[in-house]
Parts: sequence; C-alpha cells; structure tokens
Amino acid sequence: MEMEPGKMNVSKELSPDSASYHCSACHGDETWSYNHPIRGRAKSRSLSASPALGSTKEFRRTRSLHGPCPVTTFGPKACVLQNPQTIMHIQDPASQRLTWNKSPKSVLVIKKIRDASLLQPFKELCIYLMEENNMIVYVEKKVLEDPAIVSDENFGPVKKKFCTFREDYDDISNQIDFIICLGGDGTLLYASSLFQGSVPPVMAFHLGSLGFLTPFNFENFQSQVNQVIEGNAAVILRSRLKVRVVKELRDQKRAIHNGLSENGLDTEGGKQAVQYQVLNEVVIDRGPSSYLSNVDVYLDGHLITTVQGDGVIVSTPTGSTAYAAAAGASMVHPNVPAIMVTPICPHSLSFRPIVVPAGVELKIMLSPEARNTAWVSFDGRKRQEIRHGDSISITTSCYPLPSICVSDPVSDWFESLAQCLHWNVRKKQAHFPEEEEDQDEEDS
Repeated sequence: MEMEPGKMNVSKELSPDSASYHCSACHGDETWSYNHPIRGRAKSRSLSASPALGSTKEFRRTRSLHGPCPVTTFGPKACVLQNPQTIMHIQDPASQRLTWNKSPKSVLVIKKIRDASLLQPFKELCIYLMEENNMIVYVEKKVLEDPAIVSDENFGPVKKKFCTFREDYDDISNQIDFIICLGGDGTLLYASSLFQGSVPPVMAFHLGSLGFLTPFNFENFQSQVNQVIEGNAAVILRSRLKVRVVKELRDQKRAIHNGLSENGLDTEGGKQAVQYQVLNEVVIDRGPSSYLSNVDVYLDGHLITTVQGDGVIVSTPTGSTAYAAAAGASMVHPNVPAIMVTPICPHSLSFRPIVVPAGVELKIMLSPEARNTAWVSFDGRKRQEIRHGDSISITTSCYPLPSICVSDPVSDWFESLAQCLHWNVRKKQAHFPEEEEDQDEEDS
C-alpha cells in the first residue's frame, strides 16, 4: 500500500532527536515542533494540512477531524485485542474483540434501584460470581439497603462478602475489572458516570423497559458471563463527550487560597471549572422560563449559529437514538466518529440538525441578548443553571465506554432498532395477482 507523499516526508525527515509527538486531544492540548514542544493551543486553528518540514523548522499540528485516538485499555486488566492487519493504526470496528491481560477477579454489579423484579436475578448473579467463579463483587451501598435484601436470611452469608461503595465519595475506578448491569439503559448511563477516566468493559442485561443499550437476555446468563470472563466476546467502543463547564465565581466566600473551592472544583482566574464524561447527550434548555432560550454555539472558536427555541442537544452517536431522535436527529451508528447538534423546537423553519466531526470543540454560551438564563444536564443528571459569562465546552473524549456485544456491533445495533424502536415497521405492499400481471404483459 502506498503512503501519501506528505506523510512519507514526515517519517523520513523526523530524527530520533526530534520532539516526540503528542495528540492534542489526549495530552493536555500540547502541540509539537521540529525542535521543541510548544505548550498551549494556537489562537486560531486551521483545518488545512500543516506545512512540510522542509519549508520551516517549526510548525503546529492541526486538530484531527477524526477525534482523539481512544484509549484501548479498560480498567486494570482489560483491553481490546489488537488486529495485526490494522492499517495505519485505525482498527476495523468489526474486528474489535475483548481480551484480558490477566484473568478478571473483580466485578461491579449495578442494579436498577426500587425494582422488586430484579432482586431474584441480582441474587442469582452474585451467588454465581462469588461461589462459582470466586470473584470479588462490588455493589453500591444503597443496593444492600433494600428491605427485601435486608430481610432475606438466606442471602445473609453472601451479603457479608460484598465490597460496597458510595457514589461521589469512594473512588473505585482502579478496583473494577468489568461491570455487569441489571436493568434498563439508565444502568449503563449510571455506570458511565462512575468512571470519569478509563471505563472497564460493560455487560448489560435487558431487565428494564426499553433496553436499547442492554442487548443480553438473563435466561442463560451463566454461559454468557463465562464467555466474557474467558475473553471470547466482541466489543463496541461507544464514544463519550468530554464536557467542561466554566462558571464565574459569584459567591467569593466559596473560593479558598489553594485554588480549590469548597466542593473540590478547580478555580482559575476568578472562575470555577468542573468536567464531566457524558455517554448520551448534553442538553441545554430554557428551564422554567417562559422565554425562548438564546444561546450562541461556537465551533473551534468560530460562531456558527445562535439557537433560539427550547434549547439544543449535543449528543454522541450512542445518544442519537435517545432524546436527539425524538427531536428529529438522524440515528447514527456508534462506530461513526461524530458529534450531533440538534435544536429543540427551534423558532426557525430552516434549523436542521447537523453532524460535525468528532475532533472539533464546541462551545456554548448565553447570547448577550438572552432574556433569561439556561439550564444544562449531562445524561439527564447534574442539572444546573447557566448564566451570562458561563461557558460549556464539548469535545469527544478519549475514554470511550467498551460495551460487550451479543453478536457484533452492527448486528446488535440493527436488532435494537428493530426490537426497541420498531424502525421502518410497515405493512408490506401486496404484489399484483398473476392474472393482472399477464394482462399487463399482453397490453404492452
């Protein structure tokens, strides 16, 4: 296979003494040069190719339109099995297979809360993992506070073996080898929120209402769990959004001298910043106000439009089948590197949903003319108010969520479209009777 001339020149002229290459999306937004690295992002980024090394000694790398190269290690022990036929390090999504560096020993079980129908499957799964596979099982503390579990004497000995944690208090990101979800799509979104960095592989059982993201049936869970433990499973890497919310510090009493606010958020230059990893979508809406929302949308520093309506949805391909689909967006396969921007009830006849490359950075702020504030939520959680001077920066994260497939990424997705959303369900058109067909042929 022939390489592009520009890429051949780069590989030939770079010497071992040259500065090492770093992806700006994954390594602190560093650019690189022929002689030394240049920290910080250029004030304006060009989407054109960088100048050849022969013409200048110093140049800047442009942001990739394909998004950051995803991290392919998940938790302490899991990774994607590398394909030796990979071309230019871009792996065919259909060939992505789960493999383990070491045998998994710990599993996080996430159960839908306040659902009595899940108690028996939860008990069966935990007993199987502990007694048959000798695994360490982590559960959230409030799961074990369910009255039905507390009052079950037979489950008492098993319950004592659980490792428990509390959301927002205990960090378990380096303790979990893989995750099993029991419930609906919300359990997968919750699993994503627990891991703000690398996410262990997720196996989701359909025990909820919709189940678009939960492909496994629980009837034969033993054999399916064994296949995952043995590393015999396909995975789909569901891209996430890295969202950074920067707010002006309006209550100066909350800021302290070490650069952290009382709730542990970074403070810089009189502003407060917090970051989220989002699997489905970021929703900016008008909240309780009766006025239209009025927000400016920037793409790589350039104002592209002002949204006047109920709000705007910025979603991943995974989220394109959720709220965005209800607002009129196209449904995009999770392997497509893209970000969807979908208006919510725009006061315009020409505002169509758009799809932008995964590598761009979106920034959303209140317009100067806005009559009211806006509200933002992340996968339906952490809802908060956005005021003048605040900003929301969104780009593709380099930490995808590895979701384990029943068959393969393509088959599972179309199966979910058919079973959950009844995509393109229509009564079949009847063909002409044979007599009419013969008559048509004679007439012709």
